[in-house]
Amino acid sequence: MVIPRLRRLGRGVRHAQRYKEVAAILVRYGFGDLVHRASRDQALGMERPDGGGLEVQGGSRAERVRMMIEELGPTFVKLGQILSMRPDLVAAEYRHQLSRLQEEVPPFPGAQARGIVEEELGRPIEELYGQFDDEPFAAASLGQVHGALSLDGEPLAVKVQRPEIVQKIRTDLEIVLHLAGFLEDRVQDFAVQHPTRVVEELARTLNRELDYTVEASHTERFARQFAGDERIKVPGVHRDLTTARVLTMERIHGQRPDDVEALEAAGLQPELIARRGTDLIMEQIFVHRFFHADPHSGNIRILPEGVICYLDYGMMGRLDGHASDDFADLVLAIADQDPAAATAALVGLTGGDDLGEKGLLERDVADLMDHYFYRPLKEMRVGALLQDLITKLTHHGLSLPPDLYLMFKALGTVEGIGRTLDPEFDLMRQAAPFLRRVVLARWHPARLGREIGSSGLEFGRLLRDLPGELRALIRSAHGGKLKVPLQLLALDDAMLSLERVGNRLSFAIVLAALVVGSAIVLVSGLPPRLFGMPAIGLIGFISAAIMALLLLASILRHGKM
Repeated sequence: MVIPRLRRLGRGVRHAQRYKEVAAILVRYGFGDLVHRASRDQALGMERPDGGGLEVQGGSRAERVRMMIEELGPTFVKLGQILSMRPDLVAAEYRHQLSRLQEEVPPFPGAQARGIVEEELGRPIEELYGQFDDEPFAAASLGQVHGALSLDGEPLAVKVQRPEIVQKIRTDLEIVLHLAGFLEDRVQDFAVQHPTRVVEELARTLNRELDYTVEASHTERFARQFAGDERIKVPGVHRDLTTARVLTMERIHGQRPDDVEALEAAGLQPELIARRGTDLIMEQIFVHRFFHADPHSGNIRILPEGVICYLDYGMMGRLDGHASDDFADLVLAIADQDPAAATAALVGLTGGDDLGEKGLLERDVADLMDHYFYRPLKEMRVGALLQDLITKLTHHGLSLPPDLYLMFKALGTVEGIGRTLDPEFDLMRQAAPFLRRVVLARWHPARLGREIGSSGLEFGRLLRDLPGELRALIRSAHGGKLKVPLQLLALDDAMLSLERVGNRLSFAIVLAALVVGSAIVLVSGLPPRLFGMPAIGLIGFISAAIMALLLLASILRHGKM
C-alpha cells in the first residue's frame, strides 16, 4: 500500500509546521473554538496561532467549511468528497457545499513531469513518446494530464502524479486522524458516528487513487464487461507506459454531457443520451456489479452516434449479488409505492436480520414516499429520496456498506445529468423495466443451477468438516477446556438494579444499627444531657430519622416501594 497503516500518535517533528498551517486556516474561517479546544489536548499537539481572527467574512457556515477545505489541500478535499456522499454523517446544507468542492490547483512545471515520467519508465522521454506536451491540459490535486503522441502517432493522455504528494497526504492523514480521534473521544455527538472509521475509509480511497496501476486495472475490467457494446467506448490503456505514478491512456475528444447546445450542434439527441446513460449505469450496477462511482459531467464525453465514454476510473464501486438484488427490490418497491417491501429491502441492504422497531421505520418510509410522489413529476428527485432514506436508516441505528453510498451518489449524479439533457427525464420510469428484468432473471434456470450448485458445494464442505469439528468439541469437553461464550441481554440494567438493592440494604442495616445504638444510649442515661436526655442518643435518633427520610425519598423517586 502507498500509505501505511495510520496511527493515532502524538505530533512528530515533521508535522509541526503542517499543524500550524491547519490551525491558522481553521481560525481564519471561524473555527477557532475547535483549535482552542484541541490546543489543550497535549496528545493532539495543535497550537493556537498568535493573533488573527475571522478573516473570511460573509457566506454561511457551510460555505466557509467548503472554502476552508479547498484551502487545506487534497487530503481534506478528498475527505470532503467522501462526506458529501454520507447523509448519515453530514447535514444536507453541508453535503450540498461539499459536493461542490473543486480541486483548482496550479500545475507543476512540465520539466518536473518529464523527469517523473523518465524516472518511472526508465528511459528518455523521446524514446517513450513521439511527442510530449510540457503544458498539461488538466490539473488536479493528485496529478495532472499531459497530451502526447505515441511513437506510431496515436493521441495519448499521460497522467503524472504530483511530486512528493504521497508524503504530504500521509502527513495530512495522520493529522486528520488525530483530529477525528479528538472529536470521537471528547465530543459525544461525534463518538456515535466513529469519525476515525471515515478517515480509514479515506485512506483506503487515496491508496487506490495514488496507485495508477489500480486505475489501469479498473479501466481494463470495465472494457471487458462492455466488450462488443457499441453504446460505450472505454479508453485503451498502454500498460508498457504505465506505473504507479504514470498512467498512459488513449486520448478521447468529445462533448461534455451537460453542454446541450454543443450536443445538438453535433447532431446528437440529448434525450437519447439521457436514456442510454441511465441504461448503462443500471447495467453496471445490476449485471456487472462493478460501476463507475464518479460519473459527473467532467468524467464523461459524448462521441459521434451518441456513444458514451467514461474517463478517470480511479473511483469505482462494487456490489455483491445480495446487495444488488436488495437494491433492485428497493427501487421497485419505491416505484410501486410499497412501504413494507421498501423497508424490508432497506434492512436487507444494511445486512441486518432484524429491527426491533421495524414499524417505526416503515412509517418513516411511507412518509417519505408521500412527500416525494405526491408532487409534480418535474419536482421528483430519486437521488434525493435515496439520500433521505439513508438519513432515516441512521435515525434507527442502521448503516450501509461504503460502496452503497457510492452507488446512491452515482445514481443521483446520473439523474442530474439526465435532467440537464431532458427536463422531463424520469429516472424511476426509465429504470423500472430494467429492474423488473433483473428480478425475473433470478429465476432463470442457469442462475438457479449455479446457486443450487454453490449451496451443494457448501453443504458438502459442511458434511466433510463436521466429524472433525465434533471430535474437537468432544475432546475439549473431556479436557475441561470447553468454553461457551454467553451474551446476557440487559445485563447492565440488571447489575444496576442489583447494585441499587445492595446499597439500600446496606443503608437500612446502618439505619437499624443507629436506632438500636441510640436507644441503648438513651436507656443508659449517659451524660452529657440535652433536654434531660443523653445528647448522643438524641443526636443518633435525629440522624436516623434523616436517613430514613432519604431512603424513603430514594424509593419513591424510582417509583417502587
